[in-house]
Amino acid sequence: MSELVMETDDSAEPGESAALTDSVELALLVVLDSLGPGERLAFVLHDLFAVPFAEIGRILGKSADATKMIASRARRKVRAAERRTVASRERRRVVAAFREAATDGDFAALLRVLDPDVRLTVDTAGGVVVTLGATEVAAGARTVSGAVGRHRTVLVDGRPGYVSWREDGTPLAIISFTVAGGRIAAIAIVADPARLAAMRLPDPA
Repeated sequence: MSELVMETDDSAEPGESAALTDSVELALLVVLDSLGPGERLAFVLHDLFAVPFAEIGRILGKSADATKMIASRARRKVRAAERRTVASRERRRVVAAFREAATDGDFAALLRVLDPDVRLTVDTAGGVVVTLGATEVAAGARTVSGAVGRHRTVLVDGRPGYVSWREDGTPLAIISFTVAGGRIAAIAIVADPARLAAMRLPDPA
């Protein structure tokens, strides 16, 4: 079985995600991190400070039309990053709703957040157990909820999830969620102690 790729995702914790809603801050981060010097200059001066393209072109040594194309390219990159952030925030919202419903034992709320054909896969020491269907997964949601007691939010192969630990600090499980169309389409839990022991896990939060 292939190794899972994990990275901590502490921004998903309550109170942290508000920063992600500021599109101007996001745009500036994208500008600083990924745009080339010309793109950065054209985007910042025109889109943020309304400097005419002809004036920006004189700084870059390019025509107004060429400068406009550079700014347009930069703008597409910024908007693409914004779309990814919105999608990521929506996935986190859905996972948070599932976790809350599972913790509260709210069966109706679980059914609302689960895709009718949701697939739950649990990798245990005795083998892989698969459960299909929203009703069946919701009925066993206490097991999933228990896997996120003492936990830390992570991205598992790019998907939102959690790593959880027992009180003695030994790993309990890794749980990850696939979200599609505003509902959870798949849940994957790794609870095999041998596999967990062989993984590089983050420290408990």
